[in-house]
Amino acid sequence: MADTKEGREKQAADEERRQLRRAVKEALTRADEAEPPVDEERITEMVDDDAVTFPPACHRRNCEEPAEFLVLERYQEETGQGAVEATAALCRTHTAEESPTNLDGAYEGYVFRVVPLDVSSTRESE
Repeated sequence: MADTKEGREKQAADEERRQLRRAVKEALTRADEAEPPVDEERITEMVDDDAVTFPPACHRRNCEEPAEFLVLERYQEETGQGAVEATAALCRTHTAEESPTNLDGAYEGYVFRVVPLDVSSTRESE
């Protein structure tokens, strides 16, 4: 069989179909599996951990202000290995400085989102 562009494209399409079928088959198999047991003691330890505070401090270096926004950006990694999701909790000042930085890697699933954190309960106590 001669090596032609159409032949290579057909082989690639066939391989994609095989991988998709395999992934669906594995997903259906996993759907029948039982959930792993929940370690209630470990969850309690995580909740009681004093290192977890809300609201978190601003993610920027040398900024001690409480975070008021969560900034999320999902973009294609430059190496082509897939989507990367970067999230940072930022104070009001640093959030205003944020903008989409990876627009050259924008694609259908590209996301740049700023979400306010619910800090009203912590402000009332101050």
